[in-house]
Amino acid sequence: AAMAVQLVHEFSLLHDDIIDGDRTRRHRPAVWAAFGTSAGVLCGDALLSVAHATLAAAPTGEGASLALAETAVELIEGEALDVVFERREVVRPSEYVAMASAKTGALMDCACRLGALAGAAAPQQAKTLGGFGRHLGIAFQIADDLLGLYGDEAVTGKPVGSDLAARKKTLPVLAALASPSPAGKELAHLYAREDALTAEEADRAVRLVEEAGGAAAARREAERELLQAQAALADAAPTVEGRRQLMALAHLLTHRES
Repeated sequence: AAMAVQLVHEFSLLHDDIIDGDRTRRHRPAVWAAFGTSAGVLCGDALLSVAHATLAAAPTGEGASLALAETAVELIEGEALDVVFERREVVRPSEYVAMASAKTGALMDCACRLGALAGAAAPQQAKTLGGFGRHLGIAFQIADDLLGLYGDEAVTGKPVGSDLAARKKTLPVLAALASPSPAGKELAHLYAREDALTAEEADRAVRLVEEAGGAAAARREAERELLQAQAALADAAPTVEGRRQLMALAHLLTHRES
């Protein structure tokens, strides 16, 4: 079950790099950059198929295969929203949360749900554990957005600032754009332009997000999602040790440098 979820994750990353035009992943050339776009697309397609075959061969309990298939569809819908948001002038924070829930939350929901089913949990407990993963996934996506702006490329292995240069509507950016401050207005002006940002302008935009309070607002939202994940985990009533380990993992995923 874990392998199946990981394969779906890798499928999404291969296609995501193509969509975003990112040439590096984890300190190495992205698959499409090394072998061509066609190879990247086909490799991603193959990984998704292998994921379903892997899960079909595993004793994971009733409903697992359907859950994985539904997760893949929801993940693709979330990625599609992310792309659409780049072209929209106005995106509400609530729309971002819905996108992050589909793009990232669904995958972690599935990981927790399949893990529970593989461990012979009752269907309702598996669903509640999935809720823990869903909120954790949103918090993870927000943390990832912040790393995309302020992370160390030598540590993350991804180009810092590429999301901003592509005018992606991440939560830190949306919060900054909503600010009536001079920094928020200057950022809005940069985002409204149709021509590509220079390297200096992209660096300036990163600083404007911080000055307009976007980064701080995103960190607060990530903490709120983490608290909701904790509440869902308590409702699922795992063992004391299981709860401790899952919350430690949740903290690691949302307070990371890579």
